[in-house]
Amino acid sequence: MITLYEPTLGQTEKQALNAVIESGWLTMGDQVKAFERAFATLHQAEDAVAVSSCTAGLHLCLIALGIKPGDEVLAPALTFAATVNAILYVGATPVLTDIENSERPHISPDDARRKCTSRTRAVIVMHYAGYPADMRAWRTFADERGLKLVEDAAHCPAARDVARFSDAAAFSFFSNKNMTTAEGGMVTARERTVSERIRLLRSHAMTSGTLDRHRGHAYTYDIVALGYNYRMDELRAALGLAQLKQLPQWNARRRVLADMYRHLLDIRLPQVSVPFHKPSASTVHIMPVVLPERADRKKVMAELYRKGVQSSIHYRPIHLFSYYKKMFRNPVLPQTEKFASRELTLPLHPGLDDTDIESVVGALSESI
Repeated sequence: MITLYEPTLGQTEKQALNAVIESGWLTMGDQVKAFERAFATLHQAEDAVAVSSCTAGLHLCLIALGIKPGDEVLAPALTFAATVNAILYVGATPVLTDIENSERPHISPDDARRKCTSRTRAVIVMHYAGYPADMRAWRTFADERGLKLVEDAAHCPAARDVARFSDAAAFSFFSNKNMTTAEGGMVTARERTVSERIRLLRSHAMTSGTLDRHRGHAYTYDIVALGYNYRMDELRAALGLAQLKQLPQWNARRRVLADMYRHLLDIRLPQVSVPFHKPSASTVHIMPVVLPERADRKKVMAELYRKGVQSSIHYRPIHLFSYYKKMFRNPVLPQTEKFASRELTLPLHPGLDDTDIESVVGALSESI
């Protein structure tokens, strides 16, 4: 089976985990601090805060930026549920926004403009498939309307301009991401006060940590706000440090594989289109393609699996899930629905070689 994704793990990661176990200190210690510093440096950020997941990071971003009940937050309908759930967690109202088109399935500035109201307080931009949205333009969009700008950067670690223009950005290290800590995430923020607020709230808003008390730097603590248990442990941070060093070369390999896909698809399946014409700045988290209208996607996926190729869909639009149907009644999202009905995600990860890509394209051609 040519799998959709596989984490890249080896001896370096095993040694990092062993070192933490031998140290006897398992949570919120020196490894977490080192991981935060290294991640911030890679993204040219002043600071970074490690958290338990990207979902937790998005939640903390919205809290720290002052989003509250009664506020509206623009968000793409083409995204994972966590993007919208974080808005619901703070009691705000998600306003589902269409994508630009099937060539560029990013949240649409035109539709966002139409859906802004007097209650709109923020917009979340998700970098679909690892292709960065135009954050300079979104910064202007937000500033002109007095909105907070948040990046769902789950697909886009170490991409150019990501986390540089938003008020806050959240990253994911889930097992299927470009780098992994199994579970876990990271947050960066434009202003120090926002970053400090996120750091405080991730651990029950306690004024001192367990390690500080263990080392005698503090003897007690106060709780100064309603905080959360969104901490990252030392094992995950050590894994993250090992993975982070290899992330740029893994992202480069993904771009090579994506270019090969584009070349072979253009030759063998010109009726299958690939979003994003210029992929050079991408981390290429996933490999989405758009099937021709006549293709039966379910049958194509079943045939691919029979031929030993795993595939998936990214994403079923938020408003089509059972839980959200009553929340979002008849939203106008024509481009999202058109793209999502024909999108198919092909295998992509650094463990693949040239022959794997050729096999996938061959299987897809036969399946269609």
